[in-house]
Amino acid sequence: MKITPEHNERMAKMTFASVYPHYVTKVESKGRTKEELHQVITWLTGFDDKKISELIKEKVTFENFFNRANLNPLANSIKGVICGYRIEEIDNPLTKQVRYLDKLVDELAKGKKMDKILRVV
Repeated sequence: MKITPEHNERMAKMTFASVYPHYVTKVESKGRTKEELHQVITWLTGFDDKKISELIKEKVTFENFFNRANLNPLANSIKGVICGYRIEEIDNPLTKQVRYLDKLVDELAKGKKMDKILRVV
């Protein structure tokens, strides 16, 4: 699928707080925990549990969320298709970062081992 400027703008303005409950529901419905979800978010962004809660309360946009993040240097090793988009082909850095998070949540929900999700070598 082709990513449009409108799609990128929509991703930037979407709030982390609006998507977070869907992440929780997705992983818990597959037998994973909120703690594991936070571990994945922390690995990608550097945010601890307290900061994740603060960002949810602040209702930060994904643009602000990732501007504040200290992105893991191994994030570029996240590859594959998520929501119909091949991550490696996404040009917009913010959209790519949001899809990194989506992909990690998806891997968690699919039962991948945590060391594989966190790209432990």
